[in-house]
This record gives sequence, structure tokens and C-alpha cells, in this order.
Amino acid sequence: MRLIKRDFYLNKLKDVMGTPDIKVITGVRRSGKSKLLESFMDYVRENDPDANIVHINFNLNKYENLLEYHALNDYVENAYIQEKNNFVFIDEVQMCTGFEKAVNSLHASEKYDIYITGSNAFLLSSDLATLFTGRTFEIEVFPFSFGEFMQYFELTDQYSAFNRYIQEGGMSGSYLYKTSESKYSYISDVFNTLIVRDIQRKYRIRNMPLMERLCDFLIDNISNQISTRSAAAAFTGRQFKINDRTISAYIRYLCNAFALYKVRRYDIQGKRYLTSNDKYYLSDHSFKYARLGTKNADYGRMIENIVAIELLRRGYELYAGVLYKKEIDFVAIKRSEKLYIQVSSSIDDPDTFKREVDPLLKIRDAYPKMILTRTRQEVYQYEGVQIIDVADWLLTGKNPG
Repeated sequence: MRLIKRDFYLNKLKDVMGTPDIKVITGVRRSGKSKLLESFMDYVRENDPDANIVHINFNLNKYENLLEYHALNDYVENAYIQEKNNFVFIDEVQMCTGFEKAVNSLHASEKYDIYITGSNAFLLSSDLATLFTGRTFEIEVFPFSFGEFMQYFELTDQYSAFNRYIQEGGMSGSYLYKTSESKYSYISDVFNTLIVRDIQRKYRIRNMPLMERLCDFLIDNISNQISTRSAAAAFTGRQFKINDRTISAYIRYLCNAFALYKVRRYDIQGKRYLTSNDKYYLSDHSFKYARLGTKNADYGRMIENIVAIELLRRGYELYAGVLYKKEIDFVAIKRSEKLYIQVSSSIDDPDTFKREVDPLLKIRDAYPKMILTRTRQEVYQYEGVQIIDVADWLLTGKNPG
């Protein structure tokens, strides 16, 4: 498989190199966490040739004797070399029973620069503070961005490339396959493994048929407002005995495993978060095609999903805006920065353009407002709202302001 340098994530690791934090690389299954770890090890070797690197990859049978935390701890301690910079890299750390005890002990010794990856369902963001007594720094890895997709395939025409990216997505393991059928088969297997093996094992789920049906329901309703009550009602009268608490738990498990991302609603006028009818987006939009097929593909929803993940990748807190009963796709917040964003496959139709732009024009503050769509032209403005080609925006990484 062809590898590309994922500078966006490598730079994050470089920035925290040498700090006392436990660096934890998280993200959806098959998003490239292990390859990122290997790339960073190469960087360490190049910039500190005398460094002592202790690398343990629990995917390999050669480390099978370390699958208990005492053995893991002893192995690392025995590999320590005084008066050198000692780096510890552990891949799929959750496979070691009691791994957190070994990591905490190694960290407490203050002798190692520690980096770990783990299965998404077993090394959750919400669990890090509980698992590790030391400070952790989390680097969340997403599937390939549009820019990485173009880099991988060495594409130069961004507009045709974007049409292809909408179809193929960012799960780079699928790029090795020649046909759409085999690509989606791979992606489906990744998603099924995520659900069946990881989530079922972590939470001991017994009603897997319900989980499967819920997954398809959520995937089919990407970007729609969903409440746990409405989701539960969608299954009423079928073979399942369910309540909204069960649905809420199952959705939480999917979000914990980075399969889905929840976007809460935000009242722009009242400046408060709303507690009902959240939206959900897939960690990679190709999961929808793999699970439900491409026959009734809604490119508008797929583009909205791509934009949502790109905003999360760039470090924004993400909300769905509400103003005077009108919906704004995204309110993106990062420290003192705020963006209002509408996403549409096309605004060529005057009615569609009016529907997208009117809610933005009603916002009275001075933060940037934009419509991301497929224009195939330079940025232009309409009464202060910037109209930007979505492929351009994805590649430049710049926002108006």
C-alpha cells in the first residue's frame, strides 16, 4: 500500500515531543493510527539518532509474551538505556491485560516519552483521565481528508477529484481494491468489525439485531435531527422490545467508538444549547454507501458529512444552529473564533439559494458567514455572506474573516 506523510498529525506529535504527557492516539478503526506511529518513530530516528526506541506492536505474535502488564512493564524497564532519550511506543495497547498499570508505572518513573494507540472501543476519550494517573495528550486521527485523498492518488483537478472523493471516501485501506464492489465490501467489513467485535465485546451487548437496525437507521438519517425517543419509535411494533434509554446507550457506544459524531443544536439568538434533536455524522461518509448502497445517494448530505468531519479535524467545537425557527447547518467555535456555515450540493436554483442564505443574513453579529457548495469558481460575496467552492475550502484550510 502506498503511504503518504500525514503532516497534519505528525506536526501535532512533534509539538508535544519531550513533554511529560502520555500521548494517546485515538480514532476510528483503520484510520491510520499505527502508520502514524511508525511515521513518527522514523522522525525520531532521523532527528535523534542516538535515541533509544522501545516499540511494541501487539498485532504481532512476537510480543505475545507481553500480554500481561507485569511482563510489559519489565520488558520496557529492561530495555531502558541511561543517558539516552528513551521513547516507548505501544501499538494496540488494550490487548495487554492491565495495560494502564504498566503505562502509569512507566510514566511515574519519569524516564520515558510514552506514545500509545489502542482499539477505539477500548481506549475512549472519556476513559483517559480514569485510566491514567498522569496527564494525557490525545491526538484524534480521522480517515483521509480530501487533501490527503488527492495526495495519495496524485490528482491535480480538484473538482473531478472531489466527485470521486464523495464516492470513495477516506478509508485508505479500500484504495487497494479495483472495483467499487470490493472497495465497499472492505469498508463494510471495517464497520461490521467495529460493531460486532469491538462494541459488542466492550459493552456485552446481547441484542445485536437491534444494534444493527439502529446503525442503519442512523446512517440513513445522517444530518437529520434525531431524538432517542423518535429513534425508539422507529422500531415500535417490530420484534424488538426497546425504550429510549436503550437507544441512547447504543448511540453513545457508537459515538465512543468514533463511528458517529454527535452535533448538538445551538440557539443563536438565546446563546444556549438545546437538549433535544441532535444530529449525527459518520466518521467517514463511505460507511453509508457500504452499508446502504449508492442507489439513493444524497450528495448534499454526503457533502455536509464531509464538511462536519473536516471542521472536527481542524479542532472546532461543532453545533447545529437555530435562529427564528430556521436551521443553520453548522456553528463552528474555536476559542474566540466562530463561523456560521451552510452546506449545499448546489445553489444554482434561486429558491435553493434563498433557503440557504436567508438564515445567515438574519444573524446580527460580525462573525464570518459562508455557504460551502460546488461552484467551481473563485470566492464571491452576497451581502456579506461568502460563497465558497467546497473543494477549494477543503484544500486551503482557510476561513473567511
